[in-house]
Amino acid sequence: MSHLPVSLGAMNRQPNMRQIMKQAQQMQEQLAKAQAELAERRFEGSAGGGMVKAVVTGGPELVEIEISPDVVDPEDIEMLQDLVVAAVRQAMEEAVKATNDQLGGLTGGLGGLLG
Repeated sequence: MSHLPVSLGAMNRQPNMRQIMKQAQQMQEQLAKAQAELAERRFEGSAGGGMVKAVVTGGPELVEIEISPDVVDPEDIEMLQDLVVAAVRQAMEEAVKATNDQLGGLTGGLGGLLG
């Protein structure tokens, strides 16, 4: 039975640290760019058939509330409050979804750094 020499270098291949650092830096730059773009985007939510509208940025920051005079009833402030909350919530959900969609593609590539 013959024994073949085995190269330990081939068995214990370590990732090239320079390449890993370069990829990490590129991902960091792409991530920062994507975050800046998202911070500028606006997302709208509405409630009450469009009677209440809210606009948020991807920052996320609430930047606008629009309330139709037709929905303002001094006898039912709670309904108006609920509509405002619903509109803001919907706008925030749109911003979060866009953030996950845009940044998910970037952060999903982290596994490729070591392989």
